[in-house]
Amino acid sequence: MQFQSEESWILKCVSWIVCVCLCVYVCVCARAYVCVHVCVYMYVTIQGYDITVKSYKVESRITSRYSQTTVRSSVVNSGNGPQSIGFNVQIPKRAFISNFTMNVNGITFIGSVKEKTVARRLYAQARARGKAAGIVRTNSQEMETFKTEVHVPAGSKVDFELHYQEMMQRRQGIYTHTLHLQPGRLVPLLQVDVYIYEPKGIKFVQTPNTLGEQFAGLTKIVRTDSKAHVVFHPSLLQQRKCANCTESAVDGVFTIQYDVERESNGGELQVSDGHFLHFFAPSNLSPLSKNIVFVIDVSGSMWGLKMKQTVEAMKAILDGLTMEDFFSIIDFNHNTEHGQALLKAVQMLLKAQSQGMIEPRSISMIILVSDGDPTVGEIKLSAIQKNVKQLMHKEFSLYSLGIGFDVDFDFLERIAMENRGMAQRIYADSEASTQMKQFYSQISSPLLRTISVHFTGDTVANITQNQFDKFFDGTELVVAGKLKDMASNMLHAYTTASTVSPSTSKITFVNSKPSIPSWVTPVTPSPSEAKTIHQKVTVVIDKISVMVMLHRVWKKHPINVDFLGIYMPSDNQYSAQVHGLIGASQAFFLKVFDVREGTEPEKKAATMEVKGNKLTVTRGWQKDYRQDRKYGSDVYCWFVHNSGKGFIDGHYTSYIVSELDSFLPPL
Repeated sequence: MQFQSEESWILKCVSWIVCVCLCVYVCVCARAYVCVHVCVYMYVTIQGYDITVKSYKVESRITSRYSQTTVRSSVVNSGNGPQSIGFNVQIPKRAFISNFTMNVNGITFIGSVKEKTVARRLYAQARARGKAAGIVRTNSQEMETFKTEVHVPAGSKVDFELHYQEMMQRRQGIYTHTLHLQPGRLVPLLQVDVYIYEPKGIKFVQTPNTLGEQFAGLTKIVRTDSKAHVVFHPSLLQQRKCANCTESAVDGVFTIQYDVERESNGGELQVSDGHFLHFFAPSNLSPLSKNIVFVIDVSGSMWGLKMKQTVEAMKAILDGLTMEDFFSIIDFNHNTEHGQALLKAVQMLLKAQSQGMIEPRSISMIILVSDGDPTVGEIKLSAIQKNVKQLMHKEFSLYSLGIGFDVDFDFLERIAMENRGMAQRIYADSEASTQMKQFYSQISSPLLRTISVHFTGDTVANITQNQFDKFFDGTELVVAGKLKDMASNMLHAYTTASTVSPSTSKITFVNSKPSIPSWVTPVTPSPSEAKTIHQKVTVVIDKISVMVMLHRVWKKHPINVDFLGIYMPSDNQYSAQVHGLIGASQAFFLKVFDVREGTEPEKKAATMEVKGNKLTVTRGWQKDYRQDRKYGSDVYCWFVHNSGKGFIDGHYTSYIVSELDSFLPPL
């Protein structure tokens, strides 16, 4: 495997992010044909008769969650006369093309961006003169498919080369890189190489077999702690649909999934050559409750398969709601104003809020499901957009699901983005129900709201978005920019967020580069959080993280009492001088051996050595409430007897406090 240095990769990564911002702006404003607006995967197919495909190669280099993909294909016009060869490409929604070239019989043509009417005229003129010419265009409605055609004489060899880049997004705890492979015919040299480099370490890499059972076991992964190389290289025989077939079985999505190691909840800072990247993806946070209003189109065009799939998806979504969640459903048809249904949903949330029915520690959202444009009442999309925005409260979000190809997805996306949400197209096929459930899963576990990433002092410039409305479990927030002092590699950052209404308490996450600062702003939970059973404040000092969780029980419980649980990750960097309760629990002081049968069959006994003291300990079950705050999860623990004698420093009475002040009322 060959990898570039960390500094050069990070520098390119930051530069590419700046390019993404500029490219998206140009594409939206100028309608230039170098960016794709809506798509879910990339595919390339060679079109034409009597075409021989010599090679078909795809290479992706992913560094710090940023991918650069190159698609190369070499074809020959093996017919008896001139003909057009098509080269079709789809790329991910957030990607942009950085370069496209064609080499025809040794002469290289570099693609340029033209307004569509000019491009078509130039292409037509070139073809009329018998010149080799190509044109790149997209579906004007979807902006998903790029089509390149080159008209060449018989015997001509054409090499296509396309470069595009994309900032990867984390969903449900996974980064997914997809390549749709569709060569259209057997290829002597077909190869996919994906190189991954993550400076902080790769947690896992997996390649689900999405191309079919015929290709099971053909993907190879070579990896170290921070690098991975994924190879897919089927032979001609392995590409055939059957032993004697001349058709290719390579036709589908090639998928790579991975996640990265994270040192703390403060985030990850990468600084190189005057640029920085800040990744924020905290874990072990309790999900916020939700107030959801579903606005569902039930007009005639939705009936049949679309409605069946919508109902199927809704059943799964509603089954996943918790006891703390609230929901309502508003349906509308061709007799109801499209915009009125949305306004009714907003008014419903506003009324619930004014009557104190919405918990401060909750998220309110509207989910619109539709397959068409409004046909009665206010049908002017810009007016609907304006009306909804004016009424929508700043704490509410709108999410849009557009089903099928008839819907104006651009409108659904605009109205969602303007109201702190997002939109997704649902393709009306057998997988539509699954698509809807997958979309909902991305927003089903909100963890934080009103997130702001701050940088200490006057140290940064040209930063991308650093304020976010919500953070959902399994996702990631990214901020990039430049250091004002280009020679400095030192940067301190902290992130503030809230688990309740924005006007009340905040949580502070701290991070820096190259080291974490030795200070933290502790958080005092507000009274509005008092109804939860388990409360925590995670404190980070230097490279040490400690979670303290208050476990409360019903005051008349016959056995259990309130207690504080202290949780410390195994990667804490304590010194050898640490002592007390924290010191005794550190792995480098503990040694457990001679595991044997205990007095009870289900409870093993063992000998534990702690700083020279040998103790008899018993293995049993304990509840861990870090993930499941309500019921906890069972974990194995070693129980120390005799009030901790020999395990802790001094006597256990030294660790008892007479009272513990709390703002929480008795249960």
